[in-house]
Amino acid sequence: MLQGDTAAYRIWLTDKFPNFTAFEKVKAASANRIDFDRSSVDAMEVPAELEGFRTMFSSFHHFPPAQARAILQNALDARQGIGIFEITSRSASAVGMMFLWFLMAFAVTPTIRPFRWSRLLYTYVLPIIPLVLLFDGLVSCLRTYRTRELRALIEELAATDYWWEVGEHSGSFRGLPVTLEKLL
Repeated sequence: MLQGDTAAYRIWLTDKFPNFTAFEKVKAASANRIDFDRSSVDAMEVPAELEGFRTMFSSFHHFPPAQARAILQNALDARQGIGIFEITSRSASAVGMMFLWFLMAFAVTPTIRPFRWSRLLYTYVLPIIPLVLLFDGLVSCLRTYRTRELRALIEELAATDYWWEVGEHSGSFRGLPVTLEKLL
């Protein structure tokens, strides 16, 4: 969530299952411009004291329609803006990129630090890591909402005084689209 004007912005990370170690590293690396909430925050029931523009990156596809609507309705009820961005899509090009993602695991594994023999074993001998990446990527592509499905979710919400923008923006990597939805 962003708070304050753009000259002195603060970003607050929230999660239903927060990873404090990772959040602490991000906070330290950002010179304390990024902070996090230590409590569990459910995107369908964000506490009123957490004010600001809400964002979700590459995660909205994890929520079935009823929960996705609840997330959007919660932002409306709190009169907070929300931006949802998905890099995956239900398209042949995105599915094709998942196969490149699968192959990339073989190329980058030796450069990952700290070095572990088990990582080499599960990449090259028993290619479990690349197969998990491929499966996860394909499922994410198939679960990502299309723009018409996002519009249908919005039409079911109890709100009349909000402006929504739903669409796809051509990405800079091979022109792959980024699906976006904004509530203002």
